[in-house]
Amino acid sequence: MSNTNAKQIHTGMRAIDLAYCGMFVALMVIGAKINIVLPIGTGVTVSLQILFAVMAGLLLGARDGFISVFIYLLIGLLGLPVYAHGGGLWYALKPTYGFIIGFVSAAFLSGLLKQVLKKRTLVRYLIAGELGMLTYYVWGLFYFFLMSNFLLKDAAPIGFKELMTVWFLSTVWIDAIIAGLASVIAYRLAPIVDRFRENYR
Repeated sequence: MSNTNAKQIHTGMRAIDLAYCGMFVALMVIGAKINIVLPIGTGVTVSLQILFAVMAGLLLGARDGFISVFIYLLIGLLGLPVYAHGGGLWYALKPTYGFIIGFVSAAFLSGLLKQVLKKRTLVRYLIAGELGMLTYYVWGLFYFFLMSNFLLKDAAPIGFKELMTVWFLSTVWIDAIIAGLASVIAYRLAPIVDRFRENYR
């Protein structure tokens, strides 16, 4: 194979990967704007972001899924209003910012588990998606507890029971359904996406 052909193939791989990453950045923005604020706590929000974060990992793999959602996170920190309620560096000072970090981990772990499990079955996709979704809560709850009780002077302290009741139990079942839907969609789309990406190798 000539150097020219090798360069074209390498460029094609990079182009298709960047295109998919860009698509999921856009989907994360759209998912943030499709949200419902629940009448409990302070700003408890359910959105479609976990749907697209899990799909990014399951369809693109751990690396590209991570990159996609991490770019979304950075764009929001730079000031563009891509988060559910705005954007900017100040957003990182909100106790709820850990949930945005959690989207990155959800994409990464979902993709990693899919790669580790290897054999493509719907059950394995569901396992990968649901465990990825749970890491979203691990980051979100830890960050919320840390910021509210130790780092923010003006924040109202929150106890473990209230944290789990308001910020986990009230929404985890909804996100579990959404993550399950993401897993089913990814399972159906994966052969198409993989075949399309393979054509650029």
